[in-house]
Amino acid sequence: MNTAERAARVMARADELATHSAMEGGILRAYLTPEQARVNAIASAWMREAGLRVWPDAAANVCGRRLTDDDDRPAVLLGSHLDTVPGAGRYDGILGVLVAIEVADRLRDADLPFALEVVAFGDEEGTRFGTTLLGSRALAGVWKPEWLDLVDADGVTLRDAATTFGIDPERIPEAARTPESLVAYLECHIEQGPRLEAIDAPLGVVSTIAAAERRMISFRGEARHAATPWELRRDALLGASEAIVAIERVARDRDGNATVGRIRVEPDAVNVVPGFAEFSLDLRDATAAARDSTWAAIRHELHRIAGDHSLDLDVTTTHVAPEAPCADHLRAALKAGISSVTGEDDPVDLVSIAGHDAMAVAEVTDIGMLFVRCAGGISHHADESVLVEDVAAAIDAFEATVLHLAATHRA
Repeated sequence: MNTAERAARVMARADELATHSAMEGGILRAYLTPEQARVNAIASAWMREAGLRVWPDAAANVCGRRLTDDDDRPAVLLGSHLDTVPGAGRYDGILGVLVAIEVADRLRDADLPFALEVVAFGDEEGTRFGTTLLGSRALAGVWKPEWLDLVDADGVTLRDAATTFGIDPERIPEAARTPESLVAYLECHIEQGPRLEAIDAPLGVVSTIAAAERRMISFRGEARHAATPWELRRDALLGASEAIVAIERVARDRDGNATVGRIRVEPDAVNVVPGFAEFSLDLRDATAAARDSTWAAIRHELHRIAGDHSLDLDVTTTHVAPEAPCADHLRAALKAGISSVTGEDDPVDLVSIAGHDAMAVAEVTDIGMLFVRCAGGISHHADESVLVEDVAAAIDAFEATVLHLAATHRA
């Protein structure tokens, strides 16, 4: 099978996986659900066709290892995730799994100085239980027992969901790999940004995955009738609105990335001055130091606004992740792989503002990431789109990367 045929098969398989969804008119696959069970079974069959010995690990990730790698050599691990956000596109995560399977198929009989494995993670997005990277964190050996008490929107704990799915929740930590068992982790992923399209490049190399932090920010004032004069109002929504505008200004000035994606108001009535307003803040930057500097400036603005409007301010941190740099030797291998396909002398380096499973796997081994151009930089949306010729380039470049690593590993 030539590369064009493999790329067409990847696109067709992505379409097939998109039919397995928990929502009408869109794609939704969450962790430990019947939808995950169905795509796990499908991906397992494709891995077997590619010459892999396949097993589900203790965290409900699907793993495969070349049948020819019947020893205990450490492995180069290729992978991404199969879960989605609500209303997702069909390539975020999925493309990386499908490209990895094609590369493993091509290299099923190759003489490599390491084992070759593929993993399809069960939870990257955190859609169901609110904590991201559960599948890859389990593999990286950083699973936290308290996560078993996380509750979904229907009141189901992760512990009960795991039992219903057919895995033992107490054994999830057994999914952990050791540093000695891995050579490296490589992930192919759509860019989820517009830069590759802007420079008309099909592929790029990730230099680092951005540091991220999430907070819930609330202002509490006093709920009163809409007839209340301005000088007597303690309007929490007005404070929150000013804060959201200030957040954009501060982040833009510092070339950071800040997103307010959720807001809640009480009592939420048209003729009542809001007494409470709460909103989310997702803050990201290339380094934790830059992110924290931006947060310090934002925090100053929040306190100023709270004082101006006689509001009580509360901030709760819900997620913190440092930057995850990609290993220099893996970046070099990826660049060599891309150059062998595109002829570029120096393929572009990109900072990934989005988070990925590679962030978690970095806890246990070196990581490298290949980005694939996506139309308009659109992701987490039904309009997510890639070109079949870019997928073909990704398959060739990813295979070439593994072979480059094999050559340097022998040296």
